[in-house]
Amino acid sequence: MSSEASSPESAATPLGSWVAPYYDVVAEIDDLMPTGVTVTDDGRVFVSFPRWGDDVPYTVAEIVDGKAVAYPDPAINEWSEKRNADQLVSVQSVITDPVGHVWLLDTGSLSFAPWLENGPKLVEVDPATDEVVRIVRLDPAAVTATTYLNDVRFDLSRGTGGYAYLTDSQPEGALIVVDLGSGESWARLRGHATTVATTGFRAVVQGVVRENYQVGADGIAISADGSLLYYCPLSSRRLYSVETSALLDRSLDDDQVAATIVDLGDKGASDGLESDTAGAVYSTAYEHSAVLKRDADGTWSTVLHGPALLWPDTLALAADGYLYVSVNQLPRTPLFNDGVETRVPPYQIIRVHVGASPIRLTGAA
Repeated sequence: MSSEASSPESAATPLGSWVAPYYDVVAEIDDLMPTGVTVTDDGRVFVSFPRWGDDVPYTVAEIVDGKAVAYPDPAINEWSEKRNADQLVSVQSVITDPVGHVWLLDTGSLSFAPWLENGPKLVEVDPATDEVVRIVRLDPAAVTATTYLNDVRFDLSRGTGGYAYLTDSQPEGALIVVDLGSGESWARLRGHATTVATTGFRAVVQGVVRENYQVGADGIAISADGSLLYYCPLSSRRLYSVETSALLDRSLDDDQVAATIVDLGDKGASDGLESDTAGAVYSTAYEHSAVLKRDADGTWSTVLHGPALLWPDTLALAADGYLYVSVNQLPRTPLFNDGVETRVPPYQIIRVHVGASPIRLTGAA
């Protein structure tokens, strides 16, 4: 019996097809490998280049006419053993906050080594003046010697000055809360099953088995009303949420905080997360060269999928409805490739239109 007419494969796309291969290239960068990306509401694009062994003259830049330009100025980016306490060491993430300021998340660490004195910090820049307006350092009790600050989200609608939520992505990961009003900070869920690297985790990236990824809490996103924080270890395939009210209540112990965690199921292995005002969560899928979307009802779909997308890293939803993605070939960098350099520049900042709006929790009516 012939199955030509009735087989579902008769309407299938050819083997090897890519589901959603269309995107715009915002910038191609030949000499520096980007991790973080953010976009202000007036369309300015900023990226970060951590110091992981490359010669990095500036660790934060603005993309101007497709080229990276040191931001907010070359001096704060200059690396020196004699640097002052306010200079940038190695910025992992750049984030636009709800009122339009750009924050630089400095790990204070070179090539994932224990952080340097005065290194870990949040640096707030006003893009209207391109000047630093505040530096927030973390309380010693909130970090360990091997803390690696990875990503951050903001809620300025609570407290006297709002809160920042950070991921600490060392293998024994954690979530860190910063009270921007008082400057105090504290860790939550350090070493919890949902923040640590999964034991025996293996990633398969473009067909290559990778067993050396031991990275804890990494991706982070906030719900549209600020009540939930979404997060995931890089070395994991699960997505979790936790109630922000529990993270903020310092009278609760970690077991009580953990009681508010919800396991949202398998999403594949991912690095960056993002969210929108309609309740969707976006996730990079680094094993599949893709970006996925989880709608508010829990339905998953593919936003972006392409053969050139070796390691989609950070996601940033912009006011123009585009989702920006940094693509950096991370598995080919010596730190994640057994000391062997196999990257093939350029690295890319790309974007795809998703028609969604970024979350801006300002508390304004």
